[in-house]
Order: sequence, then C-alpha cells, then structure tokens
Amino acid sequence: MRYILPLLMVLVSFSCSNETKKQAFASVEITPVLEDSVSIRAITYLGGRTLAFAGSEGIYGTVDVNSLQVRSNIQRYDSVIPSFRAVGGTSEDFFMLSIESPALLYKTGDQGKMELVYTEEGEGVFYDSLAFWNDLEGIAVGDTVDGCLSVIITRDGGNSWAKLPCSDLPEGIEGEGAFAASNSNIAIKGDKTWIGTTEGRIYFSGDKGQTWELQQTPIISDEPTQGIYSMDFFNENIGYAIGGDYTQPESNKANKVKTVDGGKTWQIMADGEEPGYKSCVQFVPNSDGESLVAVGFTGISYSSDGGASWQQLSEDPFFTIRFLNDSTAFAAGNKRISKLVFK
Repeated sequence: MRYILPLLMVLVSFSCSNETKKQAFASVEITPVLEDSVSIRAITYLGGRTLAFAGSEGIYGTVDVNSLQVRSNIQRYDSVIPSFRAVGGTSEDFFMLSIESPALLYKTGDQGKMELVYTEEGEGVFYDSLAFWNDLEGIAVGDTVDGCLSVIITRDGGNSWAKLPCSDLPEGIEGEGAFAASNSNIAIKGDKTWIGTTEGRIYFSGDKGQTWELQQTPIISDEPTQGIYSMDFFNENIGYAIGGDYTQPESNKANKVKTVDGGKTWQIMADGEEPGYKSCVQFVPNSDGESLVAVGFTGISYSSDGGASWQQLSEDPFFTIRFLNDSTAFAAGNKRISKLVFK
C-alpha cells in the first residue's frame, strides 16, 4: 500500500506534464467562401453555426460555418447605398452600422427585413465599430463630433440607441477617431470596455459605459494614419493592440503594445520587428493568452509567445478575422470571405 501513493503521484505528474499547451501553428489552410466585388471589414458569429457579415455597396449576409453556404442581400436607404464596417449580434438579432453621414444602424426585423433603429446626420459623423456586452446592452463608437468621441449605447436590446453627451466622456482631441478597418476598436470582457483611438489613447469603462477614464499607450500616433487599428483582450488583464501606418505598411516601430494589468500600463512589443501595419489582431482561444493572429492587406502573422515575436504564415490579404474555435477562423477582406484552418 505504501508504494501506491508514490506511484499515483508519478502517474499524475506524468499525466499533467503531457497536458502541454497546444503546439504552435506552422501553417494556415485557406478555403474561399465568398468572392465578390465588395469590401468586407466586419464579421461576427451568431450562435455557433452562423457567420454574419456586412460590407461596402450595401451588402450583408450570412455564412453557414459547416456547409459554407452563403446568403446575401443588399440594403438601401432611399437613394443611398450605405457602406457597412461595423456589425454585432445578440442571441436574438444581428446589427450593422454604416460609416459616414447619414449613419444608419439596422437590426434584424420581425418581418425578415432589416429595421432601421438609429440614424445620425451631420458634419464629421463617421462610425467605426460595434459590440455588445450582453443581449440588452451594446455600444458603438465613431469619430469626434462637437469636441468628443461619438459613443452611442443601447440598454434595451438594440431597439433604441442614445448618444452620450460630451460631459460624460473624457475630453477629446481634435480629429480623434477610431479606424473603421476591422470592427475591432472595441474590446469587451465582462462589464469592462476598452476603445482604442487614432491618437493611441484608450477610453476605458469598468461599468458598461456608465463612466469613462483614459488609458495612455506608447503606440505610434504621430500621423493621422497612425494609432490603434485593432485591439483584443484575452481576459480582463491581458490585452494586445496593433496599428502602424497603412500608407507605410512596412513600418514596424512602436506599432504593437501589450497590457497585463487591464490597460493601466502598456508596453511596446517586438519594436522594429515584424509585423508592420495590421488592421486586426485576435487572441487564439484556449491559448492562455500566448497565441495571437494578426491580419492585414500585408498577410497573416502569428505569435506563440504573447506577441513578443511574430512569424508570417501567409501573404494572403485580409482586413479582419474572428476565431470560431482554437484552430478555425473566418476572415474577410477585399472581394472575399475565407475559412482559415491553422495547423
């Protein structure tokens, strides 16, 4: 009997040592799903079986993630054909938000058509990103109007939206906005929310948009084409933001930053190393915050060490990516949606 306990300890130790973290990705297999003339920068999952998307020229639709069957339609507003760069979803509805004035926010309607639930017109109106905390509460962000960032919030499942007054937000910087590049300027974990801006600043709320404070990052933002293009959080502490300059895509100085304390402090990562400009970064699920994938028109890059170093897996161009599980993702870009399997 006295030998059984040590033997069990050895077996348990051996078993635990074999529960090693998943092997690092070495390649990616890309399967075309949709090929069209439009540009798609916004995708989201509705439940576990459907990918929803919206893009330029009023296009929106869904992809069955198993059969890869695509259904699409065109949304018009009087004589306007809107361009969509932000989408979101609850368990009941799909939402899509257009850029430029008039800003048009649609939700799934009761009669099978999209229902217009929010409009905004005026100089400088330009919405960039959309996300939900839960089935009732959601948020969208746009560029600065009248001295502050544009933030609209719903508390009733997206049936109505209200714009926050500037008095409820930190003081803005003239021209500050959020790049409408991949619908990933907003990161949400629990009640906490981070919004990355063109000025390299982060608007943080710990109470689902009731109150706000600023977090500063060292990401490069000297030019209007620089700043935070994309941001993702693995949990409430570990986050990563990426940017650069799409007019100088090879530039890789101070374009990647990481936090391990919920955004209180941010450190520059892989400074002067690849990748340069990227429009979207996402943590790989079930990776303990160690694996990330970043995409852009410059290709697909991967990190297995928390963003300290990166390798390029493909030159295929995409604007945005979302993981379905820890090895499969869908990505969208210019004239395309594809299924990505990482190996």
